[in-house]
Amino acid sequence: MTIERTDLPSGLTVVTEDVPGARSASFGCWVRVGGRDEVAELAGASHFLEHLLFKGTEERSGREISEAIEAVGGELNAHTAHEHTAFYTRVPAAAAAVGLDLLADVVTSPAFDEDDVESERQVILEELHLAEDEGDDRVLSLAHEALWGDHPLGREVLGSLETIDAMEREAIAGFFDRHYHPANLVLVAAGAVDHAQVVAAGERFPARTIGERPARVAPAVATPVQRTALLRRPLEQAHVAVVWDGIAADDPDRYALSVCNQILGGGLSSRLFQEIREERGLAYSVFSSLASYSDAGSVVAYAGTSPERATEVRELILETAAGMVAGGVTEREWEVALGYLEGASLLGLEDSGSVMARLGNHVCAKGEVIPLEKQLAKLRAVTRADVHAVAERLLAAEPAVCGVGPPHRPRPRRLTAPAARRPGVATRRWCRRAAPGARRGGRGGERSPR
Repeated sequence: MTIERTDLPSGLTVVTEDVPGARSASFGCWVRVGGRDEVAELAGASHFLEHLLFKGTEERSGREISEAIEAVGGELNAHTAHEHTAFYTRVPAAAAAVGLDLLADVVTSPAFDEDDVESERQVILEELHLAEDEGDDRVLSLAHEALWGDHPLGREVLGSLETIDAMEREAIAGFFDRHYHPANLVLVAAGAVDHAQVVAAGERFPARTIGERPARVAPAVATPVQRTALLRRPLEQAHVAVVWDGIAADDPDRYALSVCNQILGGGLSSRLFQEIREERGLAYSVFSSLASYSDAGSVVAYAGTSPERATEVRELILETAAGMVAGGVTEREWEVALGYLEGASLLGLEDSGSVMARLGNHVCAKGEVIPLEKQLAKLRAVTRADVHAVAERLLAAEPAVCGVGPPHRPRPRRLTAPAARRPGVATRRWCRRAAPGARRGGRGGERSPR
């Protein structure tokens, strides 16, 4: 694989990776602006833009954009995170020019039609209602609100019902003009791609004399802001989240923390999954996850359970974390976690879209693409002592404990014996949902990791 980079006079960075034998081409435009870069009254502007850019350009209507990408069997999508917004397309190799042209048009020439603004406003308001109704999503958002309070990292990237309802077309277009300039963009491509062709597309991005890079302020050190947070909702399940202060994306302990998280709740063999689901049958979905930003981070453990078991599950989460602080990890746990993380890193780069996303994330956050072998070498260098040390550093602190669900009610008595549990994929399914904070909005409604 060959990585090439060109920095254009406009300030746009172009990075491509040719993947020999690839039958697809993936293109992406990463914008170094996300939910944390919005003033309070424009909370949700980045996500609103993500929707609107697909609604039409100066040359194409929204329908024409959809027809053009589907006519070649491709996909066009986007997601919004706290520190970036990404637009991307994946097409068969023979349709590379079509995908690249569509992406460039969408990102550089949005129409901002007034009717489209109003229709997408209603879509986003419905998305906000849905997020409020889904207990697992809401408790994870609540956890970061408890951790960071009024800081932008504690806000939902969708915005709020109030800000979305009040946001005017001119404010959204103004946010685009201020931030979507070439020096704030990274154009990436991977698969069966030609670097010169991508550079030529990048030269279409209009140079602007105005524009700004967002100035970011780190969250206060004294976290969490709130020790407990509880929302009553008429749900069937209780959703429990425990959140600790984490570390920034460039912290030297980041590889050790990845191993620590994998052992805590990152997979089927993790302590939380084995203890809460496999041994006690207290939850169907249970996991832990990490979020890392340029100046902050979080560690979250989540479980969905019946209301009468919520207290027991919460205590088990706290006890499991305390056990890692007190006793470290076993050699087998360490071996399994290292093996999983290395294997997942390799398997995650099997298609051009994954390779493209890696380029965009690295250049946007770090300014360069870190070679995979260098990353794997740092991962392999993590020792059991390193894992124990990072557990002591982070999990020994008092966390915030959050819950979303109904008040406790007595569990109905079972009248018949339960059916025997039959082995198979369905009964072993690991139901893991990533923490909120990155939303893939306008083209499908899926969520990306926070």
